[in-house]
Amino acid sequence: MAVTEAPTDTNASLLDAHGLESSYRKINDLKLHVAAAGDPEGPLVVLLHGHPDFWYGWRDQIGPLVDAGFRVVVPDQRGCNLSDAPDGIDAYQLSNLTADVCELIHSEDRTSAHVVGHDFGGFVAWNIALRHPSMVNHLGILNVPHPTVYGETLRSSPQQIIRSWYVWFYQVPKLPEWLLRRNDMDNMVDSLKITSNEGTFDNETIERYKTAWKNTGIEPRINWYRGFRRSDSPPRDTVTQPTLICWGEDDIALRPSMAEESLHYCEDGKLRMFPNTSHWVHHEREEVTDELVRHLTRTSS
Repeated sequence: MAVTEAPTDTNASLLDAHGLESSYRKINDLKLHVAAAGDPEGPLVVLLHGHPDFWYGWRDQIGPLVDAGFRVVVPDQRGCNLSDAPDGIDAYQLSNLTADVCELIHSEDRTSAHVVGHDFGGFVAWNIALRHPSMVNHLGILNVPHPTVYGETLRSSPQQIIRSWYVWFYQVPKLPEWLLRRNDMDNMVDSLKITSNEGTFDNETIERYKTAWKNTGIEPRINWYRGFRRSDSPPRDTVTQPTLICWGEDDIALRPSMAEESLHYCEDGKLRMFPNTSHWVHHEREEVTDELVRHLTRTSS
């Protein structure tokens, strides 16, 4: 396992607790930044952030998972914060994001892990469970529907098409980059505030996010969505792993009905809906962390 130190102000030093450490790992010919903590021999949990997040988005979950005995590994996914940002749209297809996580699991000398994802990281997590089921022990999903449910809802629901306006907007060349970079990335900051409850992101946290965005620039993050549109659809299969779905009911981008529909594609699934909670459910409700710890420590039913 190739490991080097990550010496910038958005590395693991942001959390001075639980022995959290940064490293760079050579993953699929890229250098990925990884924050990791916990007993190296403990059960492995991989936490996958979404857009416009970075590893720091899991700061409230890392400590409780470590305290519960887990080895916790949190990457900056390709194109984000301190990780490499390859050129081109195809580099960000889901097959590549999925392969990164599989190789990351192998870098811990493991053949499988518990995998938890939020937002776009949830799509990556679903894809790993569907395409590489032997690599996922338990699956945790925060505010992202099963890919089949998402696709069918987009085809049948004008309301969801409107809610997903930004996905179509990001397909436009150059204009999204210009709009999101201008005025010290005010539009990116607004995207955090508009999609969350008041007070979820304080000024100090927002400054850390802005630093993370500047590290790789805006284009790689937009290419996640362009690559998503070019990606092959995963199989319309049922997930066989024990699966927990946590969903903030006030998500402005995704209809909550998709959470219940996603359970139909889970052989052993559980859904927790959180009222008065936004898309950033794991930031706003401590119960989400408790649910994740219980889920990852239980045996299959």
